[in-house]
Formats: sequence, structure tokens, C-alpha cells
Amino acid sequence: MHKHHKGTVSRTLMAATLAASTLFTALPANTLADEPCNSPYMAKIVGQEDFVYVWTLGVEGVGDGQDKLVTIDVNPKSKNYGKVINTLSVGGRNEAHHSGLTDDRRYLWAGGLDTNKLFIFDVHTDPAKPTLHKVITDFVAKSGGVVGPHTTYALPGRMIITGLSNNQDHGGRTALVEYTNEGDYVATYWVPTDENLQGAVKSGKYADGYNYDIRALPRRNVMVTSSFTGWSNYMMDFGKMLQDKEAMKRFGNTVVIWDLHTRKPKKILDVPGAPLEIRCAWRSENNWCMTTTALTSKIWIIYEDENGEWQAKDVGDIGDPSKVPLPVDISITANDQGLWVDTFMDGSTRYYDLSDPMNPKLTYQKKIGKQVNMISQSWDGKRAYYTSSLLANWDKKGDDNEQYFKAYDWNGKELVEKFSIDFMKEKLGRAHQMRFGAYSLYASNRRTQEKQPTVAAK
Repeated sequence: MHKHHKGTVSRTLMAATLAASTLFTALPANTLADEPCNSPYMAKIVGQEDFVYVWTLGVEGVGDGQDKLVTIDVNPKSKNYGKVINTLSVGGRNEAHHSGLTDDRRYLWAGGLDTNKLFIFDVHTDPAKPTLHKVITDFVAKSGGVVGPHTTYALPGRMIITGLSNNQDHGGRTALVEYTNEGDYVATYWVPTDENLQGAVKSGKYADGYNYDIRALPRRNVMVTSSFTGWSNYMMDFGKMLQDKEAMKRFGNTVVIWDLHTRKPKKILDVPGAPLEIRCAWRSENNWCMTTTALTSKIWIIYEDENGEWQAKDVGDIGDPSKVPLPVDISITANDQGLWVDTFMDGSTRYYDLSDPMNPKLTYQKKIGKQVNMISQSWDGKRAYYTSSLLANWDKKGDDNEQYFKAYDWNGKELVEKFSIDFMKEKLGRAHQMRFGAYSLYASNRRTQEKQPTVAAK
């Protein structure tokens, strides 16, 4: 990209982001968001979601063996409630992992951690039957060597993607990569390291350059990223990796605070033990985010102190850390009062009261399956959905390798199962990440259109 063009893009993007940030600050906290794990820039589903899109890993010998987007009808008023109504295979196995919607929710971006492909699905033309709109195959070349596209996160007119690795040593040093909603490459932002802090303040022992998840707090002009491990680890058999002392050293120990507008790293925080998903508070008075560390089974809060400095603090254990329950996905409720934490090894979900975010209290626990990974909850907090797969080589073996989608109602006290789909029995594969769809997002695509009253001429 030419230098003057980069400047134009940067100025235009900054203006758009500033405008959106101002808008976000001016509006109540619940007006610009949907299911609580999504970007605050995204349109909101009001009420009942119609569909859950499950980005699913292909399994050799199961169905067509390909990665696919599976559409499930989750509206209780639908005749197809609880059923798979569409599958869309993308060719081969790419280590399907995470997905994310654009800010206008017209397109769903989904990544392959092994092949580095990005699949862009049209989910607005017919929400019940997504189509494959575009495939990006030059992610590594365009980004300057980033491998493993993970989180695909919406900013105004942009998708920002966290990489997990690089094509030099397949380790954990990596970057953020920015695209337009149309799929055009914009820029790469490398995570700071001891060798190149890029102006960031190193506040503790680590500046490892690792990456995993990303969230934005527009009201504070902040992006927050976490850290995991590189290709050489996440494509290794889980049992083998646990026995490999050198491999176990190759996990991230940092959370990085970035300037949202300039995309420059500001501060590196020590959060040892592979901090994975980041979820940020929604209410305007709550300037904090939560993460959990997979290897040490801790809940951490990333918060802005009274001096405007960002800090990280260990605020609680998850289960028995000595048994390494492996906390994976988390979700903050829309009112910031609760935190769901899934633990892969014991197949359980836990609910923590966040009335005091510095002191989360465990109030509920339920076993979902023999393994569990992702949770997605509705914005109103009344429904929760779970899927099973972590990584192809990390899922459990034999009879413990359950692969499912499960839907629950949550009444504030207990989860009540509504239906379950066995992904192996249905020959679909390994169920991973979920995103929601609804006809209400696209007025012209509603199944029934109310007729407008005719006004008689006088």
C-alpha cells in the first residue's frame, strides 16, 4: 500500500471510529449490543433469535468430512424448532475455529487455524440459508507472515483479526490484522515483544508477542488482547503436548492494552497461564474486562484504576486448579452482574455473581457433557447455548469425544435443557463456535410483512 493511501485510510478510519465512539458514549449501554460476547459496534437482535450458526470442524469419515457452517432453528414458534435446517460445506478441513459478524451483521467471517483461509458468508440475503460470499486465501502473504486467523471482530466498517502464530517458526509471536468489511487488507499490527516494545510500557516480566482474543471499549479508546500459543502447539495432540516440557513453555502470559484509534500498543500486563477469551463490561460506569487462564484456572480482571492506569488482578479460582479443569469460553451477562465460565475437562459450566467484580462468587454449576467448550447467551439472558469442540487434536478420545449443540433456558437459578443435537450422529463433525441470526435484523427479509394501511385521498 502506498504511503499516502495508508494515511488517507488511517484518517478516514479514525474519523469513523471517533464518531462511533462518541455515539456509543452518548447512548445507554444496552442499545448497541446483542449477545454479550459480540462487538459493541454491532446491530442488536431484539428479543428471540431465529438461528444459531455453528462453525463446525470436519471429521474424516464423518459425512462429507468437510468444515461447514451449520444453521439451527432456535425459535420455539418455528415448525423447524430444534432442527438443523441448512449446512454449507467449504471444502476440506481447515481447523475451523472462531467466527464473527461484521458491524452491520450482513456477513459472517470464519477462520481456519491450519490453512489460514477466511470464509465470508452472506447471512442477510436469506438468514435461514447462508451462502459462501468470498474466500480469502492470501491471509499469510498479505499480513506479512501472520498464521492462524482466530478472532474476527467488528469495528466500524472493519474486521480486525487476531493471529495465533507466524510462518517463520510457527511459534506464538504474531499480530493483529485489519481488513475492510469487503475483505480488502488494510494493515498488520505486531504484538509488542521485549525486542520491540513499539512504545508500549512493559509493566511486569513478560512481553512475549503472543495473541488470542480481542475486545474493544470505545468509551475508553481501548482495545484489549490476550494470548495463547502458536501453530506448533495447537496442531499437536493434546496428550503429547502435555508431556512435552518445551511445548508447555510455549504459552502466552500477557494481556495487551491498545489505543483503539491508532492501533498502537500502550501497556503490557502480566497474566500468566494462557489468558484466553476476553469479555468486557457493558455498562458505561464499568471500565473493566474479564479473562480466565487456561493453564492455572484463574479468573482475572483487567481494569482501569482511579489514576486511569490499566491493571491486571487475579480475583479467583475456577474449580480445583490442581486438576487443571481447563477454563475455555466465558460470557458476561448484559447487565455485568454475572459471568459464565466453561471448563473443558470436566464438561461443566459455572455461573459467578459479579456484583463485586473484584470478588466473583460461584453460585451455580452444571455438567453439560463429557467435554464442553463454547457458550453463547441471548442478550436478555434467558437462553444459553453450548457446543463441544476445542481443537481437533485436543478433543477427548473414544466415548468421551461427545460432539453436540445444546440449548437451554436460564431462569436465573438453573439451566433447563430444551433440545440437543448429536453432531456425530447427524454426520456433521465437531461443533465449535456459535453466532446468532434473526429475521428482525433485516426488515426486507422477514417471513411475513405487515401490510401498510392505505390512506384514502381526500
